[in-house]
Amino acid sequence: MQALRALLGATGLALLVGACGGSPTPPPAAPPKPPTAAAPAKPAAPGPGAAAPAPAPPQVPTYEAKGRRDPFETLEVREGAGGLTVASTKLTGIVRGRTTLALIEAPDGIGYILKPGDTLGDGRLLEIGSDSVVFAVTPKPGVPTNRVVLKLATN
Repeated sequence: MQALRALLGATGLALLVGACGGSPTPPPAAPPKPPTAAAPAKPAAPGPGAAAPAPAPPQVPTYEAKGRRDPFETLEVREGAGGLTVASTKLTGIVRGRTTLALIEAPDGIGYILKPGDTLGDGRLLEIGSDSVVFAVTPKPGVPTNRVVLKLATN
């Protein structure tokens, strides 16, 4: 019975005994705590006619970019020459072996090794000839594809 009383507490035990039809024994009174000087004063409870104080609004988390793009910002879609285009690249070499590969250089100096079917910027490599490559380029959605031929520069 003592374990059950400790588990349920005074109120829970009184409800349990009252529901069973018995009369509960009152719990032992706890000694009053002496007031301390450092304890903060509690605000008075509002009366029955007084309105309860409004709850504080929830805090909204903020994102610290730290040099990164904010994922909660709407992306600005730009049309035009924003990325790499086939027309701005140049063919620097052709490698023949089991498979034929094209060596393409972008305007920023980065080189790409492509085989037929690979994509680069706005185009897809269709074929590699003896001294040229052919790309299928779609400039805008809804416009038929154009063919762009890059020739190997002769020194």
